[in-house]
Amino acid sequence: MTSDDLPTFEALPNPRGGAVREAEAALAEARRASGVQMGVVGPLLRAAQALRQAGWLAPQRFTDALVLVAPYANGDFLPQFQAALTDFHAALTRRNLRELACSPTLFAHYCALNAQVARHTQGYAIGFEDLALAGRPVAPATLRATPASVVAVLRARYEQALLPVLKGQEAAGAALDELDACVAELAGTDPYDVWRLAGACARALRENGRAQAGDPEAKRFYARCNLLLAEQGHGVQVAPRSFVRAALALLWRDYALFGAAAEDADAVALLGDYGLTVGWHVAGTQASEAAWEREAAQAEAQAGSEPVVRELGAVSVNVLAYEDFLQTADASMVALAVSADAAFGAETLDPRSGSGSGQGGAGLTASGPSRPDQGAADDPAAAEHAAQAAYRVGAAAQALGLGHVALLADALGLAWRRHAYAARVGSPQSAPARRPVEQAAEALRAMLLRVAAGVAPPDSAVPLALVTQAIERAAPHAGTASALPASSVS
Repeated sequence: MTSDDLPTFEALPNPRGGAVREAEAALAEARRASGVQMGVVGPLLRAAQALRQAGWLAPQRFTDALVLVAPYANGDFLPQFQAALTDFHAALTRRNLRELACSPTLFAHYCALNAQVARHTQGYAIGFEDLALAGRPVAPATLRATPASVVAVLRARYEQALLPVLKGQEAAGAALDELDACVAELAGTDPYDVWRLAGACARALRENGRAQAGDPEAKRFYARCNLLLAEQGHGVQVAPRSFVRAALALLWRDYALFGAAAEDADAVALLGDYGLTVGWHVAGTQASEAAWEREAAQAEAQAGSEPVVRELGAVSVNVLAYEDFLQTADASMVALAVSADAAFGAETLDPRSGSGSGQGGAGLTASGPSRPDQGAADDPAAAEHAAQAAYRVGAAAQALGLGHVALLADALGLAWRRHAYAARVGSPQSAPARRPVEQAAEALRAMLLRVAAGVAPPDSAVPLALVTQAIERAAPHAGTASALPASSVS
């Protein structure tokens, strides 16, 4: 592939990130086979298996789509299939897990692949969130109690402004202002008020220009907000999970790809409420950040010999990045254990003594017995500290390429964020069940011990499924209306 053939990926590559070399080699083989119109399913299946072992769920899902469409990759569709294969292979070599999940280029290919499959099978719909949020739990969001008459008036205003936006008329700018105003009037102060999420998503769509450009996803979002208004008018107080996932994915996309700056702190905090983390800019612009990355790589090369690669199962990692990760993980797991003890109202013990809580008792060097369930967290500040410690592990694991560790750590961080929320609003039923949270923490600690020993971490599917179920089944807080000032309810 020449430089002229390279796809345009706007996010920065991750030169210190882990590589799934078996998947890269299998995709290269599939590209060669497709070029001479030979079978590609075998290499693609090997790539999918390697990505699954690595815990790279979004790229695995993309590979699965390639496998499904391979029998139909002929005739007029063959160039499109080959372009998808080429771009995906190029993206995989950039080793940026957030880009692989949120790349608009890859999602466009994903839609085309699934559309081709749908032509030959029973039709089905896909959304950006299906790729971006693969394997991630979604916290429940609520609609505050609002009189039906108030909702009816707001919906009439919303629908009147929605039409120019959907039709792409010249008055769309003023109409978008009116839509934003309606959403702002609907939003409450509760962290999990769905209109708060919708407002942040709408701002992101305007800041990146998609709303003004008539992007189909932006139009779909505004139309779904109208349907959500209708449900609120009928007294629904729990937002549809499908809407929450779609809005989250759209809000996360640009921050996941390009990072966040200081002025984005509110959006980053909102994403953290739902278990999604972002990187922070280390420089003012993409160009200066790329230059910073190059200088850092040069300094690293001058500091020693060529970096050694360590094999952790399906993932090959830079040994210097690996050592940095272990330091971050050890400190974060110690902080997580201490904060978990405090959050559950238990006596905080030295996490390295081996006599801590069922949270795993420690960082990478100790564990302890579990305790009976005591309900929701008693200390919201400690629960918040536990969430931040888990998120630090997740972000570091994602940068290194340890997909299973990253997914479980982010889910655990979300569980603790929900515990902190439940304690603050005095709603124990809104907190995830304690036992799955402890099991997830113990599983994460065991995974990190294996990584520290230079062994591939196990599959996160079981503990991830348990903590996901605990997060999504916890009862949404129903007291949002009474917690708000009277002016915001009207």
